[in-house]
Amino acid sequence: MTSVDDFRIKSHALLMDLDAATAQMMQLVSARSVSGPAWEEAVKRQHDAYVHWNTFINNRDGADPADAS
Repeated sequence: MTSVDDFRIKSHALLMDLDAATAQMMQLVSARSVSGPAWEEAVKRQHDAYVHWNTFINNRDGADPADAS
C-alpha cells in the first residue's frame, strides 16, 4: 500500500473514533445527562479522540500518535 493509502486509512479510523465519541456525548445531551461520571467519561473520550486525530493530521513525519504515547 502507498503511504497516501495508509494515511487515508488511519485518518478514517481516527475520524470514526472521534465521530463515535461525539455521538456518545450528544446522546447524553439529548438525555439531559450532562454531569456526573458518565458525562465526564464521555467528555474525556471525545477530547482524547480529537487530540489523536489532530495530532495525526498535523504530524509531518507520518508517525501514528498512538505510537508516541
